[in-house]
Amino acid sequence: MFAKSGYEGTREENYTLLIQQVKALIHDEPNRIANLSNAAALLGQFLTDVNWVGFYLVDKAQEKEELVLGPFQGLPACVRIPLGKGVCGTSAQLRETVLVPDVHAFPGHIACDAASQSEIVVPILSGGELIGVLDIDSPSLNRFDELDQRYLEQFVQALAAAM
Repeated sequence: MFAKSGYEGTREENYTLLIQQVKALIHDEPNRIANLSNAAALLGQFLTDVNWVGFYLVDKAQEKEELVLGPFQGLPACVRIPLGKGVCGTSAQLRETVLVPDVHAFPGHIACDAASQSEIVVPILSGGELIGVLDIDSPSLNRFDELDQRYLEQFVQALAAAM
């Protein structure tokens, strides 16, 4: 049985606990969708001041590679994002984290939720292959910083190790 847990330590301690939790959740579970669903739920209850958290996965079945909506928590979202478009597509194309303090200042931002003001997107790489991205939106400007980036990258690395 699961219960919502409180995070009472420093941000670093809380992120360390979060990473331990995701590792325990995905341990010995080979199903990617199950693992990403639990990871989205875990992040949704851990992070404060966010309005969307989820994953976009690489879809190679189309004529050209693009991202397709995966497990998430939040309002309904854009289903497909071309690589190189918006924050998610840019992160996927560059294969690096993109931290955006003000999404309205990001050229080509794709607005799925009008309430979103800031965003962080972390690419998921496994064996050098792009699997997808973790996307987190906030209704506040400047919600994410370098500490969030560092620990969310570790979170994604833990997920990628199970894929």
